Amino acid sequence: MILFQKIVNQKLNTLDTDGLLQLAKQNNLSISRPQAQEIVKIIRGKNINIFNDAERIDLLKRVAAITSPATAQKVNQLLQQFIG
Repeated sequence: MILFQKIVNQKLNTLDTDGLLQLAKQNNLSISRPQAQEIVKIIRGKNINIFNDAERIDLLKRVAAITSPATAQKVNQLLQQFIG
């Protein structure tokens, strides 16, 4: 399980805008390109562990502050696909 978590976290922390848009599309979530760009700025290189509740909640709060609470909910839905 730890190896799986490391792989998912590494993928998340190196995600680019196009990758995020593709991931959202695969999971039937609509995120605009500008929203994806802002989210990637928050995530990229920050070494966030989405399996840690506190880190994930902090990430979602930052996403909500920069984009919108609705976008943060979409990101949370996307993250839940990996941790749920």
